[in-house]
Amino acid sequence: MIIAVDGPTASGKGTLAKQIAAHFGVPYLDTGLLYRAVGRQVAINGGDPDNADDAIVACSFPDELMQDDILRSEETGGLASRVSVHPGVRKALFKRQRAFAEQPGGAVLDGRDIGTVIAPDADVKLFITASVQERARRRWLEMVDKHIDHEEEIPLSEIERDVVNRDSRDINRKDAPLKAAPDAVIIDTTSFDRDAAFDAVREAVERVLG
Repeated sequence: MIIAVDGPTASGKGTLAKQIAAHFGVPYLDTGLLYRAVGRQVAINGGDPDNADDAIVACSFPDELMQDDILRSEETGGLASRVSVHPGVRKALFKRQRAFAEQPGGAVLDGRDIGTVIAPDADVKLFITASVQERARRRWLEMVDKHIDHEEEIPLSEIERDVVNRDSRDINRKDAPLKAAPDAVIIDTTSFDRDAAFDAVREAVERVLG
């Protein structure tokens, strides 16, 4: 059983994918962390995330980087969005994601192109979304709670602009753009709290699986 969970930044797809994986007892992969690690490695290397060669070199990041809390920062998220536009980066990370999806017993993966590129054969495809304003609010609250790089001082309006910019890059990139698979179940969580969002996703999965 493969469950693909896609959606834009700060839509809540990661939290929901993790909850669904726990509910059904299957492994979970946050594929966005892979791109954040590449973006962070570019910065460590002193490279340019908009340069394809620099980004591809950074795909050889050390495994321990995946455990670094800085990957959750707003700055690293921006770097991830920039390196993800390079086809070479997406190709380099494809095998790792596909192998995870194909493991015995199934898996849950969340990202932006899981149902369209990584696992188009997924048993269940979900597309989680929410309004720009709500996604910016959630991201800001998350940063305040975690005190990431003192980002609690960043105005909400600036976070909202960043969300819009990331959406634009993700939707308009030529390779594997952000979009819902034709057979995906689209769930708008703008007005949901965490429990209501999980109930909606769980019910959708159970309905698709029959």
